[in-house]
Amino acid sequence: MNEAGEPGGPSGPGGPGEQGQPGEPGDGWRRIDKKALLVTGAVMGSVAAGLCLPILLGLSGGSWLGPRARRGTGLLLLLAGAALLVLGPVAAEYINWRKTRYRVGPDRVELHTGLFFAKRRSLARERIRTVDLTANPLLRVLGLVKVRIGTGEQSGGGESTLVLDPVTRSEGERLRAELLVRAAAPGGHREGVLATVDLGWIRYAPLSFVAPALGGAAAGAVMQISDWFGVQHEVIVGVGDFFRDTSVTMMILTLVLAALLAGVVGSLGLWVEMWWNHRLEREPGGTLRVRRGLFTVRSISIEERRLRGVELVEPLGVRLAGAARVDAVATGIGRDDQDKHADLHVLLPAAPRPRAAAVAATVLREPVTPTDAPLTRHPGAARARRLRRALAAALILPALLTGLGLWLTPVLLHIAAGCAAVALPAAVLLALDAYRSLGHTLSGDYLVARSGTFRRSTVALQRAGVIGWVVKQSLFQRRAGVLTVTATTAAGAGAYAVHDADDAEGLVFASRAVPGLLEPFLETRPRTPPPGR
Repeated sequence: MNEAGEPGGPSGPGGPGEQGQPGEPGDGWRRIDKKALLVTGAVMGSVAAGLCLPILLGLSGGSWLGPRARRGTGLLLLLAGAALLVLGPVAAEYINWRKTRYRVGPDRVELHTGLFFAKRRSLARERIRTVDLTANPLLRVLGLVKVRIGTGEQSGGGESTLVLDPVTRSEGERLRAELLVRAAAPGGHREGVLATVDLGWIRYAPLSFVAPALGGAAAGAVMQISDWFGVQHEVIVGVGDFFRDTSVTMMILTLVLAALLAGVVGSLGLWVEMWWNHRLEREPGGTLRVRRGLFTVRSISIEERRLRGVELVEPLGVRLAGAARVDAVATGIGRDDQDKHADLHVLLPAAPRPRAAAVAATVLREPVTPTDAPLTRHPGAARARRLRRALAAALILPALLTGLGLWLTPVLLHIAAGCAAVALPAAVLLALDAYRSLGHTLSGDYLVARSGTFRRSTVALQRAGVIGWVVKQSLFQRRAGVLTVTATTAAGAGAYAVHDADDAEGLVFASRAVPGLLEPFLETRPRTPPPGR
């Protein structure tokens, strides 16, 4: 079945040049690599070991099944279950290997799979936009890769993607080169390696919000694992004994710092795994290729004709250190459902901002990146709105503690005062920073919009890539004389907003960005006179 739900074209079953059934010698069909059986066996073997090890420990202790004879019987049953757990999936994988075929024809790429419920799918070669290669450590040891061939369409059920898992690395590279071959792009622009990672950029990894999140996860993992082994109470008692002569405040601070330290170490390890040996390249024919990874190696392709702009992303900590990340705003970037955090759209990890700006300009084939263009400031009403919202959010906890203090104990009143003394100045600073981050402009063929404080984003979007505008104005915005205009596009996040712009300026900006798109909705039409007048 092809992406339109129709049988395969001339190169499909029954087409010219096919002899016999798929998979017979000489008909052009290929199988996935037989080492898939070994991959499945290794994975299920590790699962079986993880499930059986605690039980084996219990058997060795002599307390699980009672008498020794019964323990021997239990051990045999355990080993038989482990063998069944491994051999069953391996047998299923063998059937899958026997019944899975793929073929690259002159017009279509076809994939046949399934035993009882056979699936026949194909993609037109002219619609293929991505051929991404991924190899986890086990696949790398065996010289294999997983290949995802996609059209870039976000259709349900994965009908716009064919997955070959696994094939040899040489076969994956051959498929990528063959399916992404394009006519050479006009000269005069840099090709080859556009950027490589600098290991010094690892210093930005702990500055994101990933570090505290990983720290909290590490603390939760300690408690969960101790609960699995039935020693959670002992762990809690041990921590209490360790801090027996320490005040509660110092104990909390020490534990928080320990969690943060664990988060920092985890963020450094995650950065190394994701960005090791990162290379951004422009290949002949106009394809951007990103290769990266230490244990799991990824190769991601983005056709430049599908590129609609770039986005400079600056989380608060990274921005304070003068760095930014470069993301692609493009249509057709695939999504790996088995690896939702693969960051397939990232062209460059957090790097010094001048370097990020230079890479963005090179990617867009511009002398200077549009994201550095001077921006139009937003009216003072936008600053007032952010101050009001930030102060309201900062007063929630002190107000709650004050109410409880008046009801329960005056100690909470002192805590509320301390929270207010910290939260209110922080809220004002963040609100002012959020206002300073607002801005928009037109720069050549791009519209530029910036917003955010915890995650400041500056997007340069091709004006030709805008397919519509959404204009929103709440009651409070109407009273303040501001509105939000959102450019909708088929690329990237799908929508990019200019928040709290002056109501007249925002509409003029949208009208100038894409002439003719908004005007019909802004025209003042004369009223039709009633009949008889």
